[in-house]
Amino acid sequence: MSHCQSCGACCANFRVDFSIYELDTEGGPVPAGLTVEVNGNTARMRGTDHVPIRCAALTGKLGEKVGCGIYEWRPSPCREFEEGSDACNRARSRHGLPAIEA
Repeated sequence: MSHCQSCGACCANFRVDFSIYELDTEGGPVPAGLTVEVNGNTARMRGTDHVPIRCAALTGKLGEKVGCGIYEWRPSPCREFEEGSDACNRARSRHGLPAIEA
């Protein structure tokens, strides 16, 4: 099992902005109903602009068992995020989880 399926820290730590062309209303895969408009070119995953941050697509309990409700349709920042990267380990640290060793 991936650390990601028991973590979720990235989904509760970062603002997730991406091109509106990734929205399903524009021909992309991301469900527009889970996003908010930032400006005419950028959308944001709902919940990632609030405090505490928690993406609207995140299911489960951080640090135990989590999942992405739109995994197959997630936006590019989520697709590009790497398990064990510096950003990953910073997010894990902020939620009291140990770093992933490379």
